[in-house]
Amino acid sequence: MLIHAGDDRSVSIDLALAVWLSLVAGAVNAAGFRALGYFSANMTGNVSTATDLLALGRFGTAIWFLLLLLAFVFGAFASGVLIDVGQRRRLHGIYALSILLEAGLLIVLTILDMVWAAAMSEHLMMIGLSFLMGLQNAASTKISDGRVRTSHVSGIATDLGLELAALLPGARDAETRQVLRSRLLLHVATLCSFFAGGIAGVLGYERIGPMVFALAAALLIVIAVPELRKVYRGGR
Repeated sequence: MLIHAGDDRSVSIDLALAVWLSLVAGAVNAAGFRALGYFSANMTGNVSTATDLLALGRFGTAIWFLLLLLAFVFGAFASGVLIDVGQRRRLHGIYALSILLEAGLLIVLTILDMVWAAAMSEHLMMIGLSFLMGLQNAASTKISDGRVRTSHVSGIATDLGLELAALLPGARDAETRQVLRSRLLLHVATLCSFFAGGIAGVLGYERIGPMVFALAAALLIVIAVPELRKVYRGGR
């Protein structure tokens, strides 16, 4: 799931990656909104909100939303640099290490949120969560050659519509239709997993507060560690 990249990946591998990482992304995004009133992964909404606030002259709040965008972009940038360096050094487990990094930083954010004053921890938490969502989305995008985007719901919904249209009778030959069905399954699974993660994230935050982010980190560790073991045991 986190070892093979690009054309070496099967549909089932992409599907597993999409389900598990979208579940985490949905939980983090929804729990962050429940806790702080901001979405860490919804860059379309954040940019739209920023433009609205700028038009109304509320520059301070608008800058805050733009900072979330910059954090997301910087997370994707950091992921790209990390993966490129790892590939140049022939680290076959670099994608798993990227997910472990996300898990570690998520645990750090959880601890800081619990020990720091609310005003400081809230801002740090949202910037940090947006950074991590950018990091995760970039890693899943890069390893799958763009087939898996774990937090890009607008793009997934667009692809669903296009693929449904392409599957209309007579629109494509049989081989192409099979490929489209596989993509349709992938996008439906991604959307449903993100949705389920959102519900779990809100319910979890209601019951255990910021510890829900630590649980999300634990799931990422469970995903990444077996992949690293495969690499070190020569399972690539």
